[in-house]
Amino acid sequence: MSSSTPAPSDEGRVHDFAAVGVGPFNLGLACLSAPIAELDGIFLDRKPEFDWHSGMLLENAELQTPFMSDLVTLADPTSPFSFLNYLKENGRLYPFYIRERFYPLRAEYNDYCRWAASKLGDSVRFGQQVDRVDYDPGEAVYLLHVTDTATGDKSLFRARRLVLGTGTPPHVPAPCRGLPGDAVHSGDYLFAKDALQGKRSITVVGSGQSAAEIFHDLLQDVDTRGYELNWVTRSPRFFPLEYTKLTLEMTSPEYADHFFSLPEQTRDRLVASQKNLYKGIDTDVVNAIYDLMYAKSRRGPLPVRLMTNTEVTGASRDQERAGYRLELRNSEQGRDFTLDTQGLVLATGYRYRAPAFLESIADRLAWEDEERFRVRRDYRVDLAAHESDTGAADGGAAAPAPPGAVFVQNAELHTHGFIAPDLGMGAYRNSYILRALLGREPYPVERAIAFQEFGAPGEAAPQVTATGDTAHDTPGTTVPAADPELEVTNR
Repeated sequence: MSSSTPAPSDEGRVHDFAAVGVGPFNLGLACLSAPIAELDGIFLDRKPEFDWHSGMLLENAELQTPFMSDLVTLADPTSPFSFLNYLKENGRLYPFYIRERFYPLRAEYNDYCRWAASKLGDSVRFGQQVDRVDYDPGEAVYLLHVTDTATGDKSLFRARRLVLGTGTPPHVPAPCRGLPGDAVHSGDYLFAKDALQGKRSITVVGSGQSAAEIFHDLLQDVDTRGYELNWVTRSPRFFPLEYTKLTLEMTSPEYADHFFSLPEQTRDRLVASQKNLYKGIDTDVVNAIYDLMYAKSRRGPLPVRLMTNTEVTGASRDQERAGYRLELRNSEQGRDFTLDTQGLVLATGYRYRAPAFLESIADRLAWEDEERFRVRRDYRVDLAAHESDTGAADGGAAAPAPPGAVFVQNAELHTHGFIAPDLGMGAYRNSYILRALLGREPYPVERAIAFQEFGAPGEAAPQVTATGDTAHDTPGTTVPAADPELEVTNR
């Protein structure tokens, strides 16, 4: 077959839905939908195999969420795709039990997801790059034009609905975009570590968990390898992740409902103010950094600088020194200064970007602006959903989502709040999506779990309509910009 000639895949089969992108969220959807006989889904990803932040799989790095936030357990504790079943099948259940840590190693979680993907058969297909998606109104199906990344062969998949789980690409702040040389984003840190440690100086820019883990990792060899190590963040301090139980109740159906019901600009303001709820650093890591610096400083001053309230306002390649010159500004003092560094690690997080393959169906989707989807409470973003009265305002089951429906995974931070990237809420969102696909609840969807109330009672609370729309924005509200340096990791 010519690699330039499109050919139907699955012998013209029409799937109930096609999920594009196989990260933890869509992989969880694959696991939860696998036992449902009347639902036929296909899952496509351009990577050759499951790979979750492999450049940050440091040996001792842990998830920021407990093991119960696996692909399935919070929807179906009896699922054979659970993390505990993975441990049992691999002879690691007792060691994990004896370890007495609620939080799996991040590399272990990646292995678990690979294990789950291997059990799903040909419903999950890697090495399949979706180039373009069209809609055929006559057949009421989406046409997914796909290239096999290994062979270049073209194929065509047909599906009545879409689930978008393409993830959040690395974010590089404007002053650092297009820099020549070997500056590296944190997502590729491990691949660049050896080269970095051969330099005379290394600077880490960022404030979240990844920045802290990289700084701690490099700090361990700062004296034996003889390099200078800098950590620059525009945040006023190194924010620890807030992990108290009443705060964790905000990762709940009630808070999702409350947040969704708020005006758009109020939601934007809240997201910008809630950094320490989902973008902070594990307290153990913060303390480990201090303890390590304390121990190493016993032999004399450390070649280490930690700079808060410091924003990168410019960056250029210094060819003569084979490094970079960073232009910095201390926001509290209003003072500008420069920092020369040979190695540069940008732990500046990730931001959602609508995939290019949607361009041909962009007019079928609802948008808040040119970058953000208008997401319904049931995670639908197709324009038809917003123009109809289908769906249940109380979150209950209704008629199945019609052909043409489009759902999103982790593209709804601005509408559903900081729980969007939380691994612990993945099974909840997938239960919601499956209910919308089927018109019934294959997995009961929790509606009320919190002791606290998030809004005023009765008529004073903002009301969500049947279509998932909310009150109009309050004119004249100023919304602070979100901090791109603070990376969403797991919670």
